[in-house]
Amino acid sequence: MNNKAAQSAWSMALQNNYGTPTIQLDHGFGAEVFDVEGNRYIDMLAGIATNILGHAHPDVVQAISEQSAKLGHVSNLYMHQPAIDLAASLKSMVGDSSARVFFCNSGAEANEAAIKLSRLTGRKRIVATDGAFHGRTMGALSITGQSAKRDPFNPLLKKISHVPFGDTGAMRAAVSRKTAMIIVEPIQGENGVVVPPVGYLAELRSIADSVGALLVFDCVQTGMGRTGQWFGYEHEGIQPDVITLAKGIGGGLPLGAVIAMGPAAEYFQPGSHGSTFGGNPIATAAANAVVRVIKAHELMPRTLRLGAYIADSISAVPGVKEVRGQGLLLGIVLQAEVAKHVNESLMRHGILANAATSTVIRIAPALTITEPQVDQFIAAFTATMKELIADG
Repeated sequence: MNNKAAQSAWSMALQNNYGTPTIQLDHGFGAEVFDVEGNRYIDMLAGIATNILGHAHPDVVQAISEQSAKLGHVSNLYMHQPAIDLAASLKSMVGDSSARVFFCNSGAEANEAAIKLSRLTGRKRIVATDGAFHGRTMGALSITGQSAKRDPFNPLLKKISHVPFGDTGAMRAAVSRKTAMIIVEPIQGENGVVVPPVGYLAELRSIADSVGALLVFDCVQTGMGRTGQWFGYEHEGIQPDVITLAKGIGGGLPLGAVIAMGPAAEYFQPGSHGSTFGGNPIATAAANAVVRVIKAHELMPRTLRLGAYIADSISAVPGVKEVRGQGLLLGIVLQAEVAKHVNESLMRHGILANAATSTVIRIAPALTITEPQVDQFIAAFTATMKELIADG
């Protein structure tokens, strides 16, 4: 099957919520993928920040294979070692002995669980931020700060306010003793990799404490070493009450997690919440392999170095306004609203990226991407921008 035939087959069988993609991927290794016609691409998006170790990483493949030969699914009526090990690792990462973990399948599900935790405070009001993305299920959509995604599905959950991201004055004005939780992303990914001012997250901790509200960090995109830290908030020297995770934690398999600390760790009791597939043995075995590789190969310091190199190189390309982000979650801000055109041109140059907004190209490659592959991306991006400027 070629790409054109695949498009026809896709459109005849699948619903149109994604549109019809232009290529069908067949296989990959690391940061390289190949389509059904044999074309090679450098994957600078990694399944939208999900394939944290790239495609077909041998440690992840081995973990999946060995676990699938033992136990595939057991439900949450029984214990299994991979989930115990992963929860212990996450608890160690946050450095809080009170931390307890709930496993689910996605970021949206993790944020739905956070909403339920907030209800168990006895309060109902939630404050989120404009431009935020927390998922597309009805609760997660309610706290998402993008009206184009929300409005077709109104009415959503009530008593939710959105304030400008990075504006501590607006947050302080919106929060009261009726507020159950404040939820923010350490860096807004879907909104174009928007980084808040230094000290913003720490100020949110102070605001939440002043009224007794939960502080929840949605680390779905920033987590698992992508920003050079396990979760993406550690540089502010504070601790949230709840962390939501997904994407990179499963190394490509569906897995989400909610880490609750302090009193919030005790809110869920038997019957409060659940997930049939959440934390199943295969997904958690893969996640344990991800954690081991990130630690053993010291990928987080390397992520910071590579991210800085990419940012410095791309910032100098004509047509680029700035590069923002941290580690290997970067937004290339263009001087004109041509991101979609640039993204299509990058694909023709053998690069897979994402037009997050009309002016921002988002990249979030595997932490294992090689330096030569990074240089290929920089060269392709430079060539793309030169072509764009030459075409007027």
